[in-house]
Amino acid sequence: MKTTLSIEGMTCEHCVKHVTEALTALTGVKKAKVNLKAKKADIDHADGVSVDALKAAVVEAGFQVPA
Repeated sequence: MKTTLSIEGMTCEHCVKHVTEALTALTGVKKAKVNLKAKKADIDHADGVSVDALKAAVVEAGFQVPA
């Protein structure tokens, strides 16, 4: 599956790395491409990974996912 999340609060490439690591640490996430300028993450993951789990990983990393 592929999911795209909007992400607020990223200001630099370090933020991008932090969000990428938080997402790829989830079991079932194959790849996460985080774009600072577009303020989004494109995530390739297994069917069993919920969008809520992806959002929670971003929030736990210190960033916001707008509703």
